[in-house]
Formats: sequence, structure tokens, C-alpha cells
Amino acid sequence: MARQLRIQYDGALYHVLNRGNYRRDVFETAGAAQAFVTALEEASSRYGWRVHAYVVMRNHYHLAIETPQPNLSDGMHWLQATLATRFNRFRNERGHLFQGRYKAILLEDFSVLARVVNYIHLNPLRAGIVEHAYLQTFRWSSLARFTKGSRFPALCADDWFGALGFSDTPEGWRSYIALLSDLAVSREEQERQGWIGLSRGWAIGTAAWRQALARDHAHLRLAPTIEPVQSREFNRARWALRLRQLFLEARRTPEEASTAPKGAKWKIELAAKLRHEEAASVVWIATALYMGKPSAVRSYLCRMRKTVQNQQKAT
Repeated sequence: MARQLRIQYDGALYHVLNRGNYRRDVFETAGAAQAFVTALEEASSRYGWRVHAYVVMRNHYHLAIETPQPNLSDGMHWLQATLATRFNRFRNERGHLFQGRYKAILLEDFSVLARVVNYIHLNPLRAGIVEHAYLQTFRWSSLARFTKGSRFPALCADDWFGALGFSDTPEGWRSYIALLSDLAVSREEQERQGWIGLSRGWAIGTAAWRQALARDHAHLRLAPTIEPVQSREFNRARWALRLRQLFLEARRTPEEASTAPKGAKWKIELAAKLRHEEAASVVWIATALYMGKPSAVRSYLCRMRKTVQNQQKAT
């Protein structure tokens, strides 16, 4: 089975999610949901996590967590393995509890984290499990723990709550509930906050941040078992960063690339560097450098190689 892309560093923020095996309702009882929350509390204590939000649904869970130490993989392995062991022992069963490896999406900052927290807290309402008026009473959500004052030590709201402009007071939480109420009925605001993409991809943030992240962890692209979709997204971010550097070195701009002839010599030179240094795909290069069809790029690069070879022979 292809593995999820794993990037770990001090202070990383993640949106973590997973589903029950074969979409099974693993949390169909109150005891099962409580078992997950208990294991989450234990994991956060063991690994020093800061838990910003969570929700336990019937067949899946969402977490918004921060890892002061780069230990997401170790902590999630312990969390899911411990939970599976406890479930199987209680039910006298064997086998996997979850459908596969969890997904962990990196988040750039607390502003992005706040959007994910909103998404997590509104999950029960969007799934039709609770009515609008009872959202904050849903037992298996961090929202209920925050508003009732029954937080466990690792559960914190300071950073993302501050990013939304609220203070951690009763009045601040009333304002937050009002914000969630407005967000729940506003499809336009949900789209503006990028809800469709909050459970997809490998990282959520600005293009520059994702490109820098891809550059700093470029060694991960060598892992042959990384999921193809995540690998492609990761590589494109890395290629985009290198192209930006090449534009600066060549004293060119993306705007010039969009208006210059498809086969301009300087564009072919940049394309050749991207292929040689980063193994960028011809399809991506054709689009990024406005060079027409991928077949045209291959032809340009082939002619360039022949020209260089003939020049070398002549000398």
C-alpha cells in the first residue's frame, strides 16, 4: 500500500484524519468514542502534543495538532495501535481498525489552523448528526470541552482563537459560536476559506511556503512508496521554487515567459535546467514556461542537446 507523505519538524501544525476499515462505524457507541478521546489524551501527554481541536464521528476522526518535537509518526503509531489493541481485546476481534495510514496535512500557520479548527468543529452539523442549536453540546468534539471548561491539559485554544480575534473568555466563546453559526450557513464563506481542500493534499498555505517546505525535504521524493498524488504535488512545489530561482538568475520574469515566443532560447535553457537538475516533468515545464505542447518542449530540448553535442565534437 502506498504511504502518506510524512514531513516532521519542531512546532509543525497538522490536520490529521483517518477512517474506519472498509468505512466501518468504529465509533458507533459512546464507549468507543470515549476510548478514542482517552487514547488521544494519553498520546498528547506521552509525546508533548498540543491538541487544538478534535472530533470523533461514527466512522472517522479529525485532529488539529501541534508537535513541539518532530514526533508525529511515533505518536500516531502509538495512538492507533493502542486503540486497535483495546478495541480488539474488548470485542474479541482481530485485524485492522482503520482503513490504512492516517493522512497528515501540514498547515502553514495559526491562521490556516483556525480554518481547519472551524471545519472540524462544524463536522457534526454538516454530517447531520446534531442540529444547529446543539452543536456545542456534541460530546465527542473539542468544542464541547472548550465551552464547558472541561479541557484536558494538552487541549489549547490560545493561538488559533487569537488568530480569529477572540479572547479565551466566556464572551469570546459566545462570539465564536456565533461565527460558527454564520459559517455553517454561508457556502460562499466556506469556499473562501477553502473548505474543499482542507482534507486534501500534503500541505495548506502560501505557494512560497509550500515550495520552501518541498525544497527543505526534497529527499522524501526518493521514497518509492509515497502516494502518487501527494508525490506529484510535493514535486510541483519543489519545481516551482527552482523555477522562481532560475527566473532571478536569468533576470527574467514569469510575465516575460508568458509573452515570449514558445521556443525562445532562454526559455529552452531554463527548461533544460529544470529537467537536468530537478527531473521536472515535460508536461509541467510546458505549462510553467508557456512553451506550448509537451511534445514541442521535447523537440526543443532534443535540438538543444544535438547542438551542444555538435559543438563539443567541433572542439
